[in-house]
Amino acid sequence: MTASASLLTSIHDVSPKFESQVDRLADLVSRGMDAPRYAMLVVPDHWGDAPIVAGTPFASRLRAWSDAGVDMFVHGWFHLDRSEHEGAMARFKAKRMTAGEGEFLGLDHATARARMADGRKLIEDIIGRPAQGFIAPAWLYGEGARQALGEEGFALAEDHMRVWRPSDGAVLARGPVITWASRSRWRIASSLAVAAVARAALPRRPWMRLAVHPGDTNVPALLDSIASTIASLSRGARFARYRELVEPAAAA
Repeated sequence: MTASASLLTSIHDVSPKFESQVDRLADLVSRGMDAPRYAMLVVPDHWGDAPIVAGTPFASRLRAWSDAGVDMFVHGWFHLDRSEHEGAMARFKAKRMTAGEGEFLGLDHATARARMADGRKLIEDIIGRPAQGFIAPAWLYGEGARQALGEEGFALAEDHMRVWRPSDGAVLARGPVITWASRSRWRIASSLAVAAVARAALPRRPWMRLAVHPGDTNVPALLDSIASTIASLSRGARFARYRELVEPAAAA
């Protein structure tokens, strides 16, 4: 691995519903970091029963994490997919690539933009600075969401295979994101196998990405795999922040 390689790490589904799990993940991913060099993907109201409210202790924690250097992304609004999907591919993605959580896969343009704008305002009012970008739940975007992304002026967006700038579509980082799944035995086994291959044989790129979820904390084997993968990918590399993709000076 070259000395210029950088590892981008993110904690998904940050919500008061999963506060203790987020704490465990933050402790895990920050081992070896001299400062918090990771991202949090914040869900304003997870599944409609965990709203983030300004002035609450959890909101204060979001502000403190952001002040410490954590990149904050808007991560949908509900993280729950209630859309009726048209087309075989959309139905496949909604059913097979996520457990009913691809919120922005089937939204029309107006609804997608409104949820993006509302989520952005909520999070930015709490942290007192711009959100770093928008990442759709399960990394799934429909046409309406893609159009809204460019209009809302987010600096960054991400899917399974790339990070890009929504304003002009410029790709800023390429390569698969390494992640884990905990919702079934075969998904656990599959993600453990993929992570093992990534540690041994994934082509090293200038920008590598790794993402963790609250559910990972329920499976000790996943936590061990995450720790091993971070240690492996960071060997000879450096921990980086997403903001460096648009603000090179932020690397300092």
